[in-house]
Order: sequence, then structure tokens, then C-alpha cells
Amino acid sequence: MQEDYFRQYGLVAIFVVVAFAVPISMLMMSWMASRVGLRPNNPTQVKSETFECGMEAIGGRWVQFNFRYYMFAVLFVIFDVEVVFLYPWASKFLKLELFALVEMAAFVAILLVGWAYAWRKRDFEWG
Repeated sequence: MQEDYFRQYGLVAIFVVVAFAVPISMLMMSWMASRVGLRPNNPTQVKSETFECGMEAIGGRWVQFNFRYYMFAVLFVIFDVEVVFLYPWASKFLKLELFALVEMAAFVAILLVGWAYAWRKRDFEWG
């Protein structure tokens, strides 16, 4: 039993080491390539411009965006994640007990409180 315990967590430890080693090694190889001269560093005016799909940049580099875009994106992610949690629960609904129903009702109630808060602050209105 203890061997399985170490084997499972040993695999997690290997995954963590690889997860850190791969990006760090990529950054180190990039740094060494620029130091040795394999990757030239010659910035020009064209390379320093803001990229806009091959078109000439219009306006400055720091354009202020309307906060409503971010609010809609955050609300979309919240309710999209809700569906991710609701779908498996709904697919096994008949096999679950009363506790699962109460637990999901609490989850939906918390989300409804957030939805009511966003509705009250008029975050769903565009105008």
C-alpha cells in the first residue's frame, strides 16, 4: 500500500519537475542563443511598431478600452464555468441522492446571488 502511495506522488513530483524544467530550459536556451550570436538583436523602426494584423497602427500604443468589455468577459466565464459543473451533475441526476441535489442547489444559489448583484449594478446593460 505504501508503495502505491509513493508511486502516485512520485509521478506527481516528476510532473512538477518537468513542468518547471521545460520552460526554464527554453528561456535559458534563448538567452544563450542571444549571447553566442545565433539570434541577432537588431531592432528596427518597423519591428518596434505595434502589430495590428499587417495594417498600419492607428493611434497610440496605449488605447483605453471600455471596462464593459472586461465585465462581459468575466460574467461570461463565470456562467460558462457554471455549465461545466452543471452538465455532469445533470447527466447523473437520477443516480444521485438528496445530498447532491442540496449541494447543487447551494451552488446555483451562490451563482444567483452573484447574478442578482451584477443585475443590480446594471452590469448587463450596454448603454
